Formats: sequence, C-alpha cells, structure tokens
Amino acid sequence: MNKLKKGSEKLLNAWAFYDWANSVYTLTIASSIFPIFYSALFVSQVEKTVPAFGMVFKSTALITYVTAFTFLVVAFTSPILSGIADYVGNKKNFMKFFCYVGSAGCIGLYWFSLESIHLSLLFYFMGLIGYWGSLVFYNSYLPDIAYPEQQDRISAKGFSMGYFGSVILLIVNLAMVMKPELFGFDISISKTIAETGTETEIATALQDAKNSASFEAMRISFITVGLWWALFSQYTFYILPAGVSKGHKVTKDVVFNGLRELKQVWIQLKQNLRLKRYLVAFFVFSMAVQTIMLVAVYFGEEEIAWGDSEAKTFGLIFSILIIQLVAILGAYLTSRASSKFGNIKTLIVINFFWMALCFYAYFMKTPEQFYLAASFVGLVMGGVQSLARSTYSKFLPETEDTTSYFSFYDVAEKIGIVIGMVIFATIDQLTGSMRNAILFLVVFFIAGIVLLYRVPRTELKKMD
Repeated sequence: MNKLKKGSEKLLNAWAFYDWANSVYTLTIASSIFPIFYSALFVSQVEKTVPAFGMVFKSTALITYVTAFTFLVVAFTSPILSGIADYVGNKKNFMKFFCYVGSAGCIGLYWFSLESIHLSLLFYFMGLIGYWGSLVFYNSYLPDIAYPEQQDRISAKGFSMGYFGSVILLIVNLAMVMKPELFGFDISISKTIAETGTETEIATALQDAKNSASFEAMRISFITVGLWWALFSQYTFYILPAGVSKGHKVTKDVVFNGLRELKQVWIQLKQNLRLKRYLVAFFVFSMAVQTIMLVAVYFGEEEIAWGDSEAKTFGLIFSILIIQLVAILGAYLTSRASSKFGNIKTLIVINFFWMALCFYAYFMKTPEQFYLAASFVGLVMGGVQSLARSTYSKFLPETEDTTSYFSFYDVAEKIGIVIGMVIFATIDQLTGSMRNAILFLVVFFIAGIVLLYRVPRTELKKMD
C-alpha cells in the first residue's frame, strides 16, 4: 500500500500526471484526427450515408448518435460505480479498468471501417466511455490526496500537463499525416505509370499514393494515442493509493446508493431557489455549448470549402490548435470579467457570444472564416466551463457533502450533452445539413440567457 502522506508533492504530481496520459484522447481522437479520418471514409460517396442498426444514417448523424448514447451510459453508470468504489475501497482498480478499456478502444480504431461498422463503433464507444469513466474516479481522488488549499493549484497543474502532452503528440501525428514519407510510409507509384503515364497521370498517382499513406498514418496515430494513454498512466497508478480495502460486499443497496444520493440533492435543490434556477440555466446553455465543441470538426470537414484533402487536414488540425491556445486567454479574461462584473452577468454575455457564433457558422464557407470562428470558440470555450462550475460551487449551501452536489452537476451536464447531440443529429439526419442543426442551437442560448436573468443575485429559499 502506498505510504505517501496526503498533500505530499510526489503524490500530487503523480495524480496530475494522469492528465498528461489521457488528454491525448480528447485532442487526437475526439477533436481532430479521428473526425478527419471518419469523414475520409465517405469521400467517394455523394450522399455520405452508412447502413447501421437496421437503418441508413447520414455519416455525421450516426457518429453523433453514438456519442450521445455513450454519454447517456456514463451519466447513469458513473454515480453507481463511484458509490461502489467508495464503499468497497478499490477506486484505483475502477480507474485502471476504464483507462485500459479506453486505451484498447483507441488502438482498435486502427481497424475502423464501414464494412465492419458495428465493431468499429464499439471501438469508438470504448474509447469514449473509457475516457469519461476513468475521469469519474480520477476527479474523486482530488480531496483524498490534496488539502483544500492545494486543490486549485494541482488541478490547474493537471490541466497544463494535459494540454502540453496532448499538443506534443498531436504535432507528431500531424507531421505523420502531412509528411508520411518522412516516417517511412510508402508513397511510391507503380513502375508502369512512372514510365508510360502522362504528366497528369503521374501527378494523380503520386497524390493518390500520398493520400493513402496519410490515411494509414491516421490509423497509426490511433495506436499511438492508446499506447501513450496506457503507458504514461502507469506512473499515476504506481503512486496513487489503491484505497482502503473495507471488505464490504456489494449489495443491491450499495449499487443504487449513488442514485439515491442524487435524489436527495434534487430534493434539497427545491429549497434553494437561486441554486435550482442556476442549475436549470446551466443545463440549457451547456447542452448547446458541449454539442458545438463535440461536432465542430465534423462541421468544418463537411461544410467548409478547403480545396483539397491535404489543405483540409492541415486546416482542421490547425483550427484545433488555435482553439486550444486561445482558450487559455479566454479563461483568463473570463476570470477577470467575473471578478469585476459578477459571474451571472459574465455568463449572460458569453451566451450572447455563443449565439452570435451560431449565426456566423450558418453562413461561413471559407477556411479563413472557419479560422476566425475557431478563435472566437476558443475565447468563449476557455471560460464558460470553468466559470459555470465555479458559479455552481459558489451557490452551494453550507454542506460537507459537496461530492453529491458535484455528482449531480456532472450527471446534469452529461444528460444535457445527450439531449443536445440527439437534437443536433436528428436535424442533421432529417434536413441533410449540419448548418440547420447548428442554427437551431441558438434557441438554447436564448433560453439560457432568459433563465440566467431569472437567477436571484442573493440566496433565497424556495417556499413551495
């Protein structure tokens, strides 16, 4: 059993290092290379459809539905699993399980194909649920290994380590995709075409060979993510305490204890008007924010005129890097604004920005317009999540049971993502355009603004 004391720097750094290990999933798989790879599978199709689960789906709608389903599974299982882990005292084993499931899912994406779409989507599901499932237990370690005065600092350190680690691997993966010949991928053409082909035929064959090599490099990048995640997490697993084995058996009551705690939080929320109204407002605007962030690259791939596949690949990944960099500035500016004008007023302004971005996205067509949109997304993305969570924290009543309140917050956020993604995918599927779906999200930002205006500035008790 680990002998390091709570609050020791070695223990804190080992915890933060898991961010270095797992953040490569969100940047390479969720945000950049996998969406480009997935879209490339449909490059020869005009309609871009795929048969799955007894239906024919638009390509982007299918992946959005699967993402929504995964978040639904996470929303309902995370409070159950965290309750079990706390009761039996083997939190690290649960964290390991989800880490390895996610890592295996990433590696499995190497074999992703339309011919075996159901198995392929299972690998995608494994990566997504592995990431979010492991985070449930990773986050729950924080109060166990850090004192309250240390938590903000070490949490920020984890974020920073995750950012730098993921950017390093993404740059390597981008180099592999853009310059596959430098990494040993074959871009040669047949001897017959090289000797007898016209200049145009040779140029076309060379481009096809490079595209094929780049496609293979994308597949290899999924393996690098899975290995990076599994291998770098070993240091965290070695240092973190396993949890005190309590020798308890898992009973029916234990399984549903987490859900009962969420029910108690909901009952208590009815007595706190300010917190309840804020949580409803958060639920509404968060479902739109999270949906945009999850579908942004798919939107850019399908709706923007990039010119050729190489320009598209570079442009989309460059856009992701812009968002990552500007998000740091956005978080700083949001923090300054909230300290001067207050959290609710700042959130209202941010919602207006998001609403304007939806209108802008509906009309944008060129790469330059997409880069501009990415800059503004980073600016408002960097602050809205941290400010939304800190506002919730400020509005909490005096209680020692903050874990249950934040578990309720996380479940509300995940269910919001499910609703937002399902609505987006349905509009995309029915109308055949992601532009219509992105425009519809304006409704949620308008509703979020109205609901934020209704949040009392001071704590009030609900009478009914």
